[in-house]
Amino acid sequence: MRGGRKQEKLLMDCITEHQESIYRLAYSYVKNKDDALDIVQDAIHKAFLSIDKLQNQGSIKSWFYRIVVTTSLDFLRKQKHVHVMEDEILESFLPGQSDTYPNLDLTESVDDLPEKYRTVIILRYFEDMKIEDIAEVIQENTNTVKTRLYQALKRLRIRLNEDQLKEVHPHG
Repeated sequence: MRGGRKQEKLLMDCITEHQESIYRLAYSYVKNKDDALDIVQDAIHKAFLSIDKLQNQGSIKSWFYRIVVTTSLDFLRKQKHVHVMEDEILESFLPGQSDTYPNLDLTESVDDLPEKYRTVIILRYFEDMKIEDIAEVIQENTNTVKTRLYQALKRLRIRLNEDQLKEVHPHG
């Protein structure tokens, strides 16, 4: 159990050292302070339960970030079912109401990306991670990360251009 204690110490040091970026990472998915804190707490719990599965102690940060990302995505999947119901109920009370504001919000555009693109964008540009570290977090090779980044940026560019066109020509 000696190795386990050492790994637990490394994990605690990692969490303490990177607590702001860990919270930001969770928040970037859920956009809610309390939910982000719950996710971080849940991720810490999961990490301590599976610390013995950590092969390379040098990669503890990316290993823990992967747990935070997975926990965030699991949370969103569970929430999606709840939100669909809420949205349908709200729409039944508000017939004909639609959002008429131009949508140029980059964060919202990132949120609308498919999961595999959203994750690389968040880790690269919001968490300032290196390509190699992202590859470790999502367990893909660096070429896959580069390809997904390129595709994600292309999708964002298209989406933002479409939104700008809607703003200039609102009626189609």
